Amino acid sequence: MSKLRLLFVKEAQASWISHLDLMRTFQRAFPRTELDIRHSQGYHPHPILSIVLPLPVGQSSDCELLDFEVVQESDGAGIAERLNTGMPRGLRVLDCYPAARPVRELAWLRADLWLEYDGGVPAEAAEKLRELFSSPSLVIQKRTKRKELAEVDIAPMIRAVSLTEEEGVIRADVTVQAQNPGLNPQLLGKAIERYLPELAPDFIRVRRRAVLDADGRDFR
Repeated sequence: MSKLRLLFVKEAQASWISHLDLMRTFQRAFPRTELDIRHSQGYHPHPILSIVLPLPVGQSSDCELLDFEVVQESDGAGIAERLNTGMPRGLRVLDCYPAARPVRELAWLRADLWLEYDGGVPAEAAEKLRELFSSPSLVIQKRTKRKELAEVDIAPMIRAVSLTEEEGVIRADVTVQAQNPGLNPQLLGKAIERYLPELAPDFIRVRRRAVLDADGRDFR
């Protein structure tokens, strides 16, 4: 038996595929690999797949991870190419390899945020936002796993923020906590709305660029 991990891209139209539909997409694609995927027990067995840090709907990513187990011994060679022959547009598997590192070692995620302003970027917005994101406390309302609203301080979950102003857009390169608890980078927009409402963007786009371990190295 082998435990394998996929590294894949989710973008464009595929960014709007829900987590459950994404799981079904991979379940339908795996027969192309000719691997014997380990299944659950019971009356309705199904392939055991686990997507690490499921991506919120509407966001794109260069670094999504999916873990699965196969009955036979395999190092994952050639699996990515077989899966890509039938993937929908916007999904692309980059690699398949043994899942040697436990998911608990995943500590940070790095993402790009595009803060878009229909009427142009407000004066001194980038400087004011830099000051905001360096604050020792940033309390926002965030939904818990029970779907209840709670006051949460997200400042300790932010490792780094770098801002660049472009035409009509402020681009933010952010590194935030990945789990236990994790921070959805889009929630930085909630902090702007609460503390600097005059600088709240009209739209926010998010793209994950990397998932990192505690030392800031790529997690694979």
